[in-house]
Amino acid sequence: MNVALKAVWDGFLAPLLQRPKRLQVAALCHRGDGPEREFLLVTSRDTGRWIIPKGWPIRGLKSNEAALQEAWEEAGVRNSRATIDPIGSYTYQKRQNSGLEIPVETLVYSVAVEDLSEEFPEAHQRSRKWVSAAAAAEMVNETELKNIFREQ
Repeated sequence: MNVALKAVWDGFLAPLLQRPKRLQVAALCHRGDGPEREFLLVTSRDTGRWIIPKGWPIRGLKSNEAALQEAWEEAGVRNSRATIDPIGSYTYQKRQNSGLEIPVETLVYSVAVEDLSEEFPEAHQRSRKWVSAAAAAEMVNETELKNIFREQ
């Protein structure tokens, strides 16, 4: 009987009770070409781990435009362009202020950086660093994001 209950739980009830993933958009910022290409990482405000600029969708903006807005606010990226379609996605557990974690799927847009400002909204809250794709893959925590860097 326990096997049957577990099968019903795993196959039907548990998926019904799971929270749907929330959606974020992110900017995979890069400069240069070929083996000289570098990627821009920033630190998160809470733990200081290395991430790419990301945030919630913004009403009135397309997803790639919202990713550009996050690149500006978190890394100072200006006058740049993002791909229309995402180049990939990754999932992670976002910790809320309450301590509760929610699943988030993050759509990643490639951003060719044209200009980088020293003054930007979160300049005093984050560090930023240009690194190779291989180095970026080692510095970020999310497995799927590591794979995106490895494909670059």
